[in-house]
Amino acid sequence: MPTFPDAARSALADATQRRNLAHATGIIRTKRAEVVAELDNWEQLRAAAAAIKDQTLRHLDQHLMRFEENATAAGAVVHWARDAEEANRIVIDLVRAAEADEVVKVKSMATQEIELNEALADAGIDAWETDLAELIVQLGDDWPSHILVPAIHRNRSEVREIFRHRMGQVGRPAPDDLTDEPRRLAEAARLHLREKFLRAKVGISGANFAIADTGSLVVVESEGNGRMCLTLPETVISVVGIEKLLPTWADLEVFLQVLPRSSTGERENPYTSVWTGVTPGDGPRNVHIVLLDNNRSTVLADEVGRDALRCIRCSACLNVCPVYERTGGHAYGSVYPGPIGAILTPQLRGTGSAVDASLPFASSLCGACSDVCPVAIPIPELLVHLRTRVVDEHRGGMPTPETGAMKAMAWMFGSHRRLEAAQRAATVGNRLLGRRTSIGALPGPLAGWSSARDIPVPPAESFRQWWKRERSEKADERGAAQ
Repeated sequence: MPTFPDAARSALADATQRRNLAHATGIIRTKRAEVVAELDNWEQLRAAAAAIKDQTLRHLDQHLMRFEENATAAGAVVHWARDAEEANRIVIDLVRAAEADEVVKVKSMATQEIELNEALADAGIDAWETDLAELIVQLGDDWPSHILVPAIHRNRSEVREIFRHRMGQVGRPAPDDLTDEPRRLAEAARLHLREKFLRAKVGISGANFAIADTGSLVVVESEGNGRMCLTLPETVISVVGIEKLLPTWADLEVFLQVLPRSSTGERENPYTSVWTGVTPGDGPRNVHIVLLDNNRSTVLADEVGRDALRCIRCSACLNVCPVYERTGGHAYGSVYPGPIGAILTPQLRGTGSAVDASLPFASSLCGACSDVCPVAIPIPELLVHLRTRVVDEHRGGMPTPETGAMKAMAWMFGSHRRLEAAQRAATVGNRLLGRRTSIGALPGPLAGWSSARDIPVPPAESFRQWWKRERSEKADERGAAQ
């Protein structure tokens, strides 16, 4: 992947995607604002959600052990995965043990993070996404561009063409008379997925929340496809980030109020599925839970950066971000796009690559993301924190043009004589430029700066020069008066 500035430049040239994004995010923003305004205690709910998350993260080791104990007692098998490779290996072994060569999947950011679908494909196992938007992305050989609405960059006509050309290659084909009417598209997806649900031996999910007190997992969704994956297969495997823990059921009450309002602009989710271990005669016979670290422990050790682990993947920050609205999610080069991706991805993957090092700078720091976050993550503060880290990690060696410019500025401002000399030189530049009010494009490394800004012409007289002249003229006036 290219760095964010390069990828964003390409995305900005796609007028269709920009229209799709502006339309979709605008609708979600409006719906969210309406349902949030109905609650007089919205800010208290945000504060409570943040406090619950902070308390849980401070004692995460204890809550994880209690969750494992209670989940095991309920008949589930708990696995621990240090990283993506170990998690994928565990899942592949479980699918093979179930004698399956395909799985149906609930929409899951964690499985996308570890690239589980790709690992399953390499092992000869087909993974079918069942969320409608994820299905569109998968059939289109695409990449998700939004946390909540992965196919937000696609319009209805594009979806129809994807269904017509790809469904028949992997299952039941789309109807010949398929139109781009939403109802018809949803019907085509339902019929295509039904045969996969009915024959699947294994379902794979993530979890929105994990309850330590009972060992339960919770998934919230809008379509019901996730519930089909959780109830029909004989084996269910859930890949769960360790930060998804909540201590008690009472804590869940808070999050089931803030999550739907922040994500889909609804008062409650249409489907909230909760499962606890194995129930004889009802649901899956085998339940496996893979608790995923994948550098979350490293994030937890950062006293500033750990606030990102509060995230409940609602996507509210994406829908208000002026940068995301114009570039879309692909420019971020990560499964986590937008403001939350700009802070979460560099922490989970590190800032060793040019792509990840560029993400903390993919923001104007306007603060809109922090204002709408239901768990009050101070995203702008974390962005600045990560920018500092990136700069510190790249100190020494061959300086960048920006580093050279900053050192030159520091040298100039380090002496009033050097500063005065620079100001005098600037006034000479004013005379050379004549009556012009601004400078056009600057050359070389400065071209990026001037491409989005009008560079003002240097003043005809600096403040220091004006001050000296005024004092001299007043002294002359006083001398003449005497």
